Amino acid sequence: MKCIIVDDEPIARKGISRQIEQISQLELVDAFNSAEAALDFLKANEVDLIFLDIQMPGMNGIELARILPRQTLIIFTTAYSEYALDSYEVDAIDYLVKPIDPAKFRKAVNKAITYHSLLMDEEEKSVENVEEDFIFVKSDRRFFKVNFKDVLFIEGLKDYVIIQMEGQRIITRMNIKTIHDLLPKKIFLRINKSYIVNRNRIESFNNNDVFIKTHEIAIGNSYRDEFFNEMMKGDAFKSN
Repeated sequence: MKCIIVDDEPIARKGISRQIEQISQLELVDAFNSAEAALDFLKANEVDLIFLDIQMPGMNGIELARILPRQTLIIFTTAYSEYALDSYEVDAIDYLVKPIDPAKFRKAVNKAITYHSLLMDEEEKSVENVEEDFIFVKSDRRFFKVNFKDVLFIEGLKDYVIIQMEGQRIITRMNIKTIHDLLPKKIFLRINKSYIVNRNRIESFNNNDVFIKTHEIAIGNSYRDEFFNEMMKGDAFKSN
């Protein structure tokens, strides 16, 4: 995958470049100190993935992300964790807070590699049917039975969703709104633009985040009131 770095800090660009060098699937094409310089480059060149800082002089990373081609994948790299929710609004692959942990970097890149492979695969994937306790989902030319009780959460990646279970995940071609409309609302809650969670698998939550196993998922501002209304209903909160 061809990638570029966009960051106004020379030390950050060097650090990200070193991590890219450790991943054989990535080819670093160039690095830029501003969104404007990167945009000029992208007008004449195609890349698969951008490691993009958010807070920069002039055009910021969110503004650049909004005008990029939809097939260009983005991993935000920033010192400011408060921008995490903004990253969901532009369908970023992931959001890494500086200093970037190598394991988290690799995990984000693996997610980008997976989605890039999906973009190259034009096979139609969809839901076959929805029952009371399970759903059949088509992926890799097979239909998989997914029991609702086993689902931890569902993550949207543009035209695909990842159904995350313990020890397994299923990727299918469908946007997150479509699958949310199909799923039973008594079990599943959408908590931001990119995530639907199984309320029965929530182990804890606070005003900003939901915690499921080792996963921490942000609650979007526009979803917060509905989330708390639903979670505080009588016996709605069930811990595992």
